[in-house]
Amino acid sequence: MRVMRSSLCCFTLLVVILTGCYSGQGPKENKTEPTTNAVSPPVESPAASPAASIEPTPTLAPTPTPTPAPITHRVQLSAIGDILLHNRVYEDAKLPDGTYNFKPMFEKVKDLLEQPDILVANQESMAGGSELGVSSYPMFNSPHEISDALLDVGVDLVTMANNHTMDKKAKGILSATAYLDKIGMPYTGAFRSQEDRDRIRVIMEQGITFAFLAYTYGTNGMIVPEDQTFLVNLLEPELMKSDIEQARKLADVVVVSPHWGIEYATLPNTAQTELAQQMADWGVDIIIGHHPHVLQPFKWLERSEGGRTLVMYSLGNFLSAQNKMLQMLGGIGQVEVVKTVANGTTTIELENPTFIPTFNQYKNYANFRVIPLNRLEAKKRAEVEPHWNQVKNQMLEYLPEIKLID
Repeated sequence: MRVMRSSLCCFTLLVVILTGCYSGQGPKENKTEPTTNAVSPPVESPAASPAASIEPTPTLAPTPTPTPAPITHRVQLSAIGDILLHNRVYEDAKLPDGTYNFKPMFEKVKDLLEQPDILVANQESMAGGSELGVSSYPMFNSPHEISDALLDVGVDLVTMANNHTMDKKAKGILSATAYLDKIGMPYTGAFRSQEDRDRIRVIMEQGITFAFLAYTYGTNGMIVPEDQTFLVNLLEPELMKSDIEQARKLADVVVVSPHWGIEYATLPNTAQTELAQQMADWGVDIIIGHHPHVLQPFKWLERSEGGRTLVMYSLGNFLSAQNKMLQMLGGIGQVEVVKTVANGTTTIELENPTFIPTFNQYKNYANFRVIPLNRLEAKKRAEVEPHWNQVKNQMLEYLPEIKLID
């Protein structure tokens, strides 16, 4: 019974302990986080805290587009004087088989003729070919082979408007131009048709375009048919001005070869100087004159619109049988053309006018050779020197900056 009372006591004590662990007044335990109405301390915004400040992103200036570097093109244009084939010249070139070879006549100057980018020659005697009968002064007709020789030494274009253009009438012009077309030699001043005449010759070289025109004061009384006025260009101001305006639309540089002046006069006359200024004001860049058969000076002309024009009043004879010292002096006229493209604007400038004198040497009207003056034998040079000095002094007077390679 003690055992049972002890067990009962233990049981009673356990009930009391368990009952004390529970309170009927408290709520049932909730496993979610309690919601509180307590106010939390304020939290500083990032902007209010120096340690958390954010610097604004700077606005970058736009990168400027670089200005393109100027683009420059350079071309050396050269010209030679009259190719005037008297009978003594073409007889010297005649071969046993009846054909002609003029190439040896240029062999001593060929290296100089091949140097420029563009080379222009004045074909004074119409090269209508032997089929029409070759002839000399006063009614010239030259063998086709002279055109082959000019092509061989580097001539890029021939001018054919002169007082001998109509010597063989239309048939001479048609034969000469047909042969030039055949060998691929451009020409101007005399033409096959109106369509041919209206097609201004333009040559592109080193990024520069050149337009070429040529005119003559007359045709030695030979009448140009009214229905064939295209055969030869005459020095008619309205015609010239219209052509020049058209040429300016086609090319960067306009080159005109007028056949003008007084034969054997070493200085230009008033008609030449006035017409030269007119052409400059119309927009011609380079004027290459012929007809006097002797050298005349070069000169800069100021244009009414700004800029300047180079005029070579006369380049004299390059190859002929004329026998006076001043008529035997010729040469190569040169000028450097500079085209600059910058900021969408194109400018043309002429620089470094140069002249290389030549001498048309022969003996007993045979062995014709064109020789640079500085390559002549000493004895012949001494003979030519006084006459060259006369020309040289005039050239330096008109254009002091000209470079003379003599």
